[in-house]
Amino acid sequence: MTLLELCEWLEGTAPAIFARESLYGFQLLVGFHLMGLVFSVGALLWLDLRMTGIALKGTRVSDLNRELAPWFIGGFIVMFGSGLVLFAGFATSAYGNTFFRIKLVAIALAGINALVFHFMTGRGTPAWDAAPLPPASVRLAGFGSLALWAIIIVSGRMMSYTMF
Repeated sequence: MTLLELCEWLEGTAPAIFARESLYGFQLLVGFHLMGLVFSVGALLWLDLRMTGIALKGTRVSDLNRELAPWFIGGFIVMFGSGLVLFAGFATSAYGNTFFRIKLVAIALAGINALVFHFMTGRGTPAWDAAPLPPASVRLAGFGSLALWAIIIVSGRMMSYTMF
């Protein structure tokens, strides 16, 4: 089965038909997707700004992460789930869309950035946790996250203007 055939199959599933053909399915899914984005990226923004040394310099990174993690993880789950259903509803249109592909690459890179930080860069957190200006590797992870989420959001918006 080719990727395009998989997209065609996805468009025939019940969630895809709900997204595409029900009276308010698309609007509800987009609303959930945007609210998930607000909670996920909105909370992550503050952690990234702290990691870059731009804001909240008097707050420990670990404390901020502990407080914000439920918000950005919960928001991401809502955003991811609603995004999957939206994709299923319009999979063949998304398949060839350049902005959709850019968005997927940026999401993958944001995930890699988070994993590298969590398993490598963040291991030394006790040494710099309260420092107003974290080490360069931590700042790079924060700036990388900010840039990637900006690309994801802009690409997502551009999909609305180029898919149909």
